[in-house]
Amino acid sequence: MTQGAGQGPAMRTDTLRDFRVPVTEPALHAVATGLPDAPPVYGEYPAYYESGAAPGVPPQPGYPPQAPAHLPAAPRPTAPPRSAAPQPAAPQAPHPDAHGRVRPDVEPAHAMTEAPDEEEPEGYTPTYRDLPVIGRGALGGPGDTVQVQYVPQDQAAGPGPLYVVGDVHGYLDELVAELQAQGLIDAERRWSAGNARLWFLGDFTDRGPDGIGVIDLVMRLSAEAAAAGGYCKALMGNHELLLIGAKRFGDTPVVSGAGTATFQAAWLLNGGQRTDMERLQDVHLQWMSRLDAAVLEEGHLLLHSDTTAYLDYGDSIEDVNDTIHELLNRGDADITWDLFRKFTKRFAFRDEGTGPAAVRELLDTYGGSRVVHGHSPIPYLLGEVGTEDGDESRGPEAVDGPHVYAEGLAIAMDGGVTMAGKLLVVQLPLSD
Repeated sequence: MTQGAGQGPAMRTDTLRDFRVPVTEPALHAVATGLPDAPPVYGEYPAYYESGAAPGVPPQPGYPPQAPAHLPAAPRPTAPPRSAAPQPAAPQAPHPDAHGRVRPDVEPAHAMTEAPDEEEPEGYTPTYRDLPVIGRGALGGPGDTVQVQYVPQDQAAGPGPLYVVGDVHGYLDELVAELQAQGLIDAERRWSAGNARLWFLGDFTDRGPDGIGVIDLVMRLSAEAAAAGGYCKALMGNHELLLIGAKRFGDTPVVSGAGTATFQAAWLLNGGQRTDMERLQDVHLQWMSRLDAAVLEEGHLLLHSDTTAYLDYGDSIEDVNDTIHELLNRGDADITWDLFRKFTKRFAFRDEGTGPAAVRELLDTYGGSRVVHGHSPIPYLLGEVGTEDGDESRGPEAVDGPHVYAEGLAIAMDGGVTMAGKLLVVQLPLSD
């Protein structure tokens, strides 16, 4: 198992519920604007808790219903043309490779954090946002740059095979092993799949030992695959939004339906690794901020989360991606929190009565014949976690492939690597 710098053996995190959000006493301004004094409860579960029960709520079997939105959605902006999108901040020198543990203060701070500068670096050349951003010190030591060696490979006419990768959550060794097993990378961890197409469904960091190592690998493979005639691309997950928020806004209080919270505390409660934060550089933030939220590939609608919240951001895939990028680039803590909150929603497709209709609504709007998503571990979708019958064969280790459900309209790709399950790398279309 790869260990993070300055960190002991990684402990897999049980993730029984959606997301844990630290709750403090409701802020005075929140009461003045009409927010409730107590955290709202949906069914038997307070919103956002992922493992363990919330204060005052006994542990319950099963799963929480999807929580309704607590806050009014931010006004949907008019998506700017791609050419007018603000350019990202210049990559800065990497942080020192500190091995000491950092103990960030998780109490809400009252001084607001300014958004990072968005000035263009000197000599910057605009690129399409789905290409990797490579800067000095990004993937090696100080002053290093990525050198991509082009190796001609035999290629068939037309696009190569299509692969998708479920949630990685910092488990770099497991990712490397699965990519090698599929012939996508070689023994040196270099792209070896020619014109193959590879999509990551998001959630690269948190819970596992080396999230920054995962991001570095994906960024490098993106450049190597492009040089070989293929591509390696990625979608934005809720943990990318969480890490961006923790870095940009820290302990700045944000308004939550459960009172007040901070990105920093939410990140730590949900598996944030301090060694990842120590190694996080501007080039990583730029790359994550440019990731799209949705894409259509050969009839497969690729998303991170199994939620219909994408419909809040536009009636086409381009509108959704442009709107989310515009909102994220505002540098506003509350707007970023609302994005993060909506991306944490899950289980919209699981119910036998309403699930297929929810998938069809997405497919009718954005196109495609199937939704492929990560986010919700397959053992949860199958109801195989939290049972009391002692049948170990029904645990996460029993997952050995994607889960097709919702009348065959949805494919779940999170095999539960954080809970002793399998990290899934699968070629589409499935032969089910």
